[in-house]
Amino acid sequence: MPIQVGERLPQVTFRVMTSDGPVAKTTDDLFKGRKVVLVAVPGAFTPTCHRNHLPGYVQKKDEILAKGVDAILVTSVNDVFVLEAWGKASEATGIEFISDGNADFAKAIGLSMDGAGFGLGTRSQRYSMVVEDGVVKALNVEDAPSKAQHSGAENLMKDL
Repeated sequence: MPIQVGERLPQVTFRVMTSDGPVAKTTDDLFKGRKVVLVAVPGAFTPTCHRNHLPGYVQKKDEILAKGVDAILVTSVNDVFVLEAWGKASEATGIEFISDGNADFAKAIGLSMDGAGFGLGTRSQRYSMVVEDGVVKALNVEDAPSKAQHSGAENLMKDL
């Protein structure tokens, strides 16, 4: 069963890119004591993710942060190098990309999907959530990977 509003995020380790290279960060490192918008996509550079989902967060970043949000994090079952390149290509300055390369987080929160039919293997479902101090306060999951309506920035703003 997928994670629900009111539940605490499970402890997993992500990879993030720093000026010194990839670094491991735990759920606590990223969410403890902070109000965070977490956006999950099935894959960096894939059409819906690249053209329809991430751009809304890039455009609305300042508005989202102005509502008391400490960080906007984007996660995907891609390696940290791909996510770094995607962030740069998308001009997503000020948005943090966190790699769930083995889908550990997606599986732990019950929001993984089988993309094998498209040659993608295990991926994350598309969703957005508001997390306060590690607890899910709002969750918007898409019913199909090709959609970015419920999880888009415009809809998420209603949860802030």
